[in-house]
Amino acid sequence: MTITPTVDGSRLLRRLAQFASIGATPGGGVNRQALSIEDRKARRLLADLAGARGFLVYQDAAANLFIQRPGRQPDLAPLLIGSHLDSQPGGGKYDGALGTLSAFEVLEALDDAGVTTERTVEVVAWTNEEGSRFSPGCMGSMAFVAASLPDEWLDMTGADGAPFSAELSATLAALPDAELRPLGHAVSAYVELHIEQGPILERSGVAIGIVTAVQGTKWLDICFTGEAAHAGTTPLQYRRDPMAAAVQAIAALQASVMQGDALARLTVGRIAVEPGSINVIAREVRLTVDIRHPEADKLQAMLQVVNAHCAAAAEGQGCTVTLTERFDMPPGRFDEGVIEAISEACRSCGITSMPMVSGAFHDALFLARVAPSAMIFVPCRDGISHNEAEFVPDENVILGATALLHSTVRLSAARASGKGFSQIWATDAGPC
Repeated sequence: MTITPTVDGSRLLRRLAQFASIGATPGGGVNRQALSIEDRKARRLLADLAGARGFLVYQDAAANLFIQRPGRQPDLAPLLIGSHLDSQPGGGKYDGALGTLSAFEVLEALDDAGVTTERTVEVVAWTNEEGSRFSPGCMGSMAFVAASLPDEWLDMTGADGAPFSAELSATLAALPDAELRPLGHAVSAYVELHIEQGPILERSGVAIGIVTAVQGTKWLDICFTGEAAHAGTTPLQYRRDPMAAAVQAIAALQASVMQGDALARLTVGRIAVEPGSINVIAREVRLTVDIRHPEADKLQAMLQVVNAHCAAAAEGQGCTVTLTERFDMPPGRFDEGVIEAISEACRSCGITSMPMVSGAFHDALFLARVAPSAMIFVPCRDGISHNEAEFVPDENVILGATALLHSTVRLSAARASGKGFSQIWATDAGPC
């Protein structure tokens, strides 16, 4: 006789505190960068907790860590839930870890209640989601989806000069008891719990964001080139000032792109000036522009707007401009069946929720290419993330884990079709 599974909130909060002590910073945050000694300690702790419960532990060639609780029908593709354990250099204790530890709490809650799911449920801790030590981010999920490690990764060095291949090997060797299995395997669905990293949920007073899509992102390097000249002796009509062109372009973009589309995002993140002397008109101004939109055609249209404003500003100041597209991440939409499972889980538990688009990309964006996927967001105080001050109230931690638990119950009993999940949930899922 089974009982309805329930999240043990105090246990989950203890786990969060326990993992936050690994790489703890004086400011109350975490420095647990990918494939570091601290990252290995966190993986070791998770593997030990799994072993103590009798769960199976695996890792693959990308050091993605899997914790498995077998289901009644092991021939069915498993349901995958999780996030990551690595952090930014001065990151918070919730980004990534909350999703991974909430997923582990789901396994423990199912075990405590004696629930045997139809499908096997696996928790995953993806490698290097953040991309702060080794670039790009989301390495583990990208390698999982491609079923291979790109050759160029093996030759790279990190921001601290550490060789990626050596740190990856050391991380794999740190868990000798974890069975090594091939990169990539069939997945029935993937659900990731994460902090919102923005202010919308908190300001709306809503407990859960059900993520329906992830914005596409383009990173642009823009270089305005003019002519260096003396600041005091060169009249306006003789100047070819790239700084004036850059300022004009930025002002035009800020006044047009986001003002006309509430879903658009444009950010100038970095400006560099040469020669950078107080009394010299600049010869060259370089800047970066980050543009995002959940619709591919509108993201491309934003790129054309950036091109047009930069060209006009350069011409007006007698300068030239070049634009280089450095990063291109297409937008992604999540599976309607998985979204509905999360929505129904929230409704059955009386948890307030709202649909939303993720402004940041996550591992789920890559998993969505090979399996029905969606995300659960919980609010964080003042929308602060990638910061030692990052904070999620205990109530929201527990509500997020509860939504994940009851989504898992539904999805582990659902039938997957070729395009996603059929709307058939377990009749005995029970109340929260």
